[in-house]
Amino acid sequence: MREKLTRAIALRSSKSYAESEVLLKELIEEYPNEGQLYYHYAWLCDNMERETEARPKYEKALELGLEDEDLIGCYLGLGSTYRCIGEYEKSIHLFDKAIQEFPLNNEYKVFKAMALYNVNKHKEAMNLLLHVVATTSSDKGVQEYRKAIEYYADKLDKKFN
Repeated sequence: MREKLTRAIALRSSKSYAESEVLLKELIEEYPNEGQLYYHYAWLCDNMERETEARPKYEKALELGLEDEDLIGCYLGLGSTYRCIGEYEKSIHLFDKAIQEFPLNNEYKVFKAMALYNVNKHKEAMNLLLHVVATTSSDKGVQEYRKAIEYYADKLDKKFN
C-alpha cells in the first residue's frame, strides 16, 4: 500500500491527476478503511477543482482517523473546501476545532479569517489576521510595531481622543 500511495502522491504533485486518481481508486477499493487514502484522494479532488467531490472524502478520512501531518492537512483541506462551497459556518467550526487541537498552526487562523470575511465578520477576521502578521512576520517594520499592531487589532473602530 505504501509504495502505491507514494506513487499516487508523486503523480498528484507532478499534476498527473488522472493517473493519480486511478491509483487512489484502486487503493481505496483494496483498503476501504484507511483514512489516509481518502485524505489524499480528497486533496487530489481539490487540486482538480472538484471541491464538492472532495468534501465527503475529507469527512470519511476524519471519520476513519488520521495522524500527525495528515490530520493537520485534512483539517485545512476540509475547512477550506467548506468555505469554497459556501458552507461558511462549518468552515469556521472546523477551523475552531483545528486551532484548539493545533494552536501553533497559524494557517488555520488565516483560513478561518477568510471564512469570517464570507459571513461579514470583518472585525473578527482582521483581528485574527493582524495577530498572525504581528506574531509571525520577520519584516523589520512589522516587528518594530508589533505591540501596536496587536493592541489595535481589536480596536479598529475605536476613535481615540
